[in-house]
Amino acid sequence: MTTDRDASAAVPTRAARGVPTARRVDHMALTVPDLDDAVDFTVRVLGGELVYRLPPLAHDDDWMREHLDVHPRAAAEIALVRLGPTTNFELFAYSSPDHKASPPRPHDVGSTHLGLYVTDVDAAVAAVRERGPWHPYGPVRTTPAGHPAAGTRWVRVTTPWGMPLELRAAPASLPYERHTPARRFGPCERWSNRDEGSATADPLPGARNVDHLSYTVADLDAAEAFFTRVLGAELLYRATADLTDPALAQALGVPPGGTLHQAALRMGPTDTVELNHYPHPGTRRDWPRNSDVGGNHLALYVDDVDAAAAYLAGQPGCTMLATPETIPAGPLAGDRWVYVRTGIGLYVEVVHMPDGSLPYERDTPARRRTAHSTRWWDR
Repeated sequence: MTTDRDASAAVPTRAARGVPTARRVDHMALTVPDLDDAVDFTVRVLGGELVYRLPPLAHDDDWMREHLDVHPRAAAEIALVRLGPTTNFELFAYSSPDHKASPPRPHDVGSTHLGLYVTDVDAAVAAVRERGPWHPYGPVRTTPAGHPAAGTRWVRVTTPWGMPLELRAAPASLPYERHTPARRFGPCERWSNRDEGSATADPLPGARNVDHLSYTVADLDAAEAFFTRVLGAELLYRATADLTDPALAQALGVPPGGTLHQAALRMGPTDTVELNHYPHPGTRRDWPRNSDVGGNHLALYVDDVDAAAAYLAGQPGCTMLATPETIPAGPLAGDRWVYVRTGIGLYVEVVHMPDGSLPYERDTPARRRTAHSTRWWDR
């Protein structure tokens, strides 16, 4: 791999703007083909903790289309898994007259994957194999010299939802750090699904935290600009990879040929986002709908949902779905939220939950990762 442009030319500055009152990424959401299988994988294989499963969501009017941008007769099952010290992972399984049942491929626009930080990639891969019929795409690889993250060891493995999971370990310092004060998040001291750090799961060997969330985008410049100028992310570095190397293409799960262009971004106090652009012809160009397998959204925790939603809706290419509403009853009563469809295709949710007084908390000691007193620029 080689750098996409000279690292000194990519020194980021903090965004002049950002989502008003945003504190952190609240959750990452993914639509899966089977909710039971996905919960089992994230809990039993990865060491997460099930926080709640909601009653089936369906309406006999136009609510599903207006609020979630899906077919009016679609129905959804929803679960939330606490995945380590910093991450809420929301899982959807839809039945819908018009949804796509096959997941996007890694090079399709809108495809997403999670990366976990582990101290020993080989031991983590062995544990994934032992815990189910999951296997790596290829051998563990080391990012070569000349790349902003040189020395990083990584591998992608299969999952029950058909898109990869990445396992990653990095040296104490990375080359890009010589050119910017911005840093990737982590690693945390230890894996825990409770804010106080108590052990509640059997994580993969050496697992510390979710390392990154990755999206495949149609236009890397436009996606980077949206994340930095609108959402308030910090650019860490940009890089390229030569996909004419068939072994690298196999490790990524993409066809050989062309060049991968990537941007890595710090996203608030506890998250890193990677944006990937693949040049392959014949790829899906439209972001998956929420009801499609592989559909996804990114949720931000904000203090003022209405102000945040109005700000996003005012950005070029963005459309707010319906209007903000507060859930009146049930396990998440008091949750105020709304979705925004963005110009790059990604759905962004802004949410404010009264953590500490949500009804689901009466029935389980498991808890969402809350915002507490964190602020967007806390490091």
